Amino acid sequence: MQAIKSIPTQRLVRKAVTCPPRLALRSPRFLGATTPAIRPCPAAPITRKAHVAKAAPDEATPTPEPALEAPAEVVEEKGVKVIPALQAIAVGLVIRFLIPIPGGITTQGWTLLSIFVSTILGLVLAPLPVGAWALIAVTVTLVTGTLTFGQAFSAMTNEVIWLIVVSFFFAKGFEKTGLGERIANIFVKAMGKSTLGLSLGLNVAEAVLAPAMPSTSARAGGIFMPIIKSLSNASGSYGGEESRKRMGSYLTQSQFQTGIHSSSLFLTASAQNLLCLDLAKELGAVVPNQFFTWMAGAALPAIVVTDTPEAPKEAAVRLEKMGPMSTDEKCMLGTMAFAVALWIVGPSIGISAVVAALIGLSILLCTGTLSWKDCLTYTPAWDTLTWFAVLIGLSGQLNNLGVISAFADSMGSVLATFNLPWMAVFGILHIAFFYLHYMFASQTAHVGALYSAFCAMMLAAGVPPILAAMSLAYSINLFGSMTHYASGQAAVYYGSGFMGLGEVFSMGAINGFVGLVIWAGLGMPVWKMLGWW
Repeated sequence: MQAIKSIPTQRLVRKAVTCPPRLALRSPRFLGATTPAIRPCPAAPITRKAHVAKAAPDEATPTPEPALEAPAEVVEEKGVKVIPALQAIAVGLVIRFLIPIPGGITTQGWTLLSIFVSTILGLVLAPLPVGAWALIAVTVTLVTGTLTFGQAFSAMTNEVIWLIVVSFFFAKGFEKTGLGERIANIFVKAMGKSTLGLSLGLNVAEAVLAPAMPSTSARAGGIFMPIIKSLSNASGSYGGEESRKRMGSYLTQSQFQTGIHSSSLFLTASAQNLLCLDLAKELGAVVPNQFFTWMAGAALPAIVVTDTPEAPKEAAVRLEKMGPMSTDEKCMLGTMAFAVALWIVGPSIGISAVVAALIGLSILLCTGTLSWKDCLTYTPAWDTLTWFAVLIGLSGQLNNLGVISAFADSMGSVLATFNLPWMAVFGILHIAFFYLHYMFASQTAHVGALYSAFCAMMLAAGVPPILAAMSLAYSINLFGSMTHYASGQAAVYYGSGFMGLGEVFSMGAINGFVGLVIWAGLGMPVWKMLGWW
């Protein structure tokens, strides 16, 4: 038999790297997943080893193929962090047993409130991953007889939750096919001749990707921060060094501060957007045609240097290496365009947003762009399903038991004693709602703790329902860049080393205030035209 010609091939081997304990800092969790560490462990280096194809069986006995070196295992902290858990539980016990039950609230409602408060504190203090803590909380409601099984898990059939889950699968598709990276590089190539143009290109790219990627952490860590780091390093700007100020600091701050407006532009651009509208619905503030209404109210406020000629060239090189669009990329692009179109026109033809998303996911599965295994192993989606369902379920039962309405009526009576017009109450509550985020390490925890209460207080003060629901929901995104722990993407950008802690706080405070002014100044007239007030 003729000998088989040896064909040199290559394969990648990732060497194990042990991350020093002092670098393994935990950053705030967002959407149920741990965001990249604030000071990340250096990535494991990749080396290439030549591999020669085996000879024919009748020629020689093949030598054993060298074994792949095992990747380093990620060591996760086991079990509960006792002190944060005790703190969260203690507050709930104090509420339940030491504070007298106010008039108008039943014992069942007060017990559920104490469990809910402990749940929210657990989201902030993170004694366990978000999904695990939420599951324990709902178990406590069952053990204590506070809720029935049907009541505790009633939100599992909620359309909003499943829309979020499917949106996560779309994000996986962008990541798997490389379409997200291609879109970002196209805008860099087209607009990146100056640092300002480069920044605008990245901002526009995020706005394009936002409606199909509901995780700001995924957009920051999976697409934009790697591109910013590559561009900055190419110009001699490195994270953690003084050279970071040449370009890296500006691009990182720009993307960090403007990405929050991309999240506000589309309903599906951030998971908490959908949660807010669902909580508002529980209070009677129903927003019609949600996708179009959200975009119409956000469009105007949300849309509102050094020469870098190498950036477009770098982007062009990356695009050339990627080659022409693959079949999977084309299918992903076409499916998302179809899904977004259905989200806009669907209500007029009887197709809800979640049905439109499911149609899109079905197309991706049938074409093989996504496999069912891709969906099963994409843990952020299933983790979100768990804790979102728990939060919405507990919040809904609090409303059904009259706890939220009793609290709102009480606060409304206090505000009424000042005889303030609803517009003044609207402004005061918005400012308080916004700056209370300094106390939270998660936008979702903020929503769970305060959104329903503040929305109910606005409604009790006479604020028009749609205005109350939508304006508070927009605010949730605006404070995502106030601190390095304000949101999932905050930890990603701060962890790059291109921003100092003082810069994060100072720029966060300035841009937070400016953002409020812009959204109030441009938003209120638009919302008046839309008939919200």
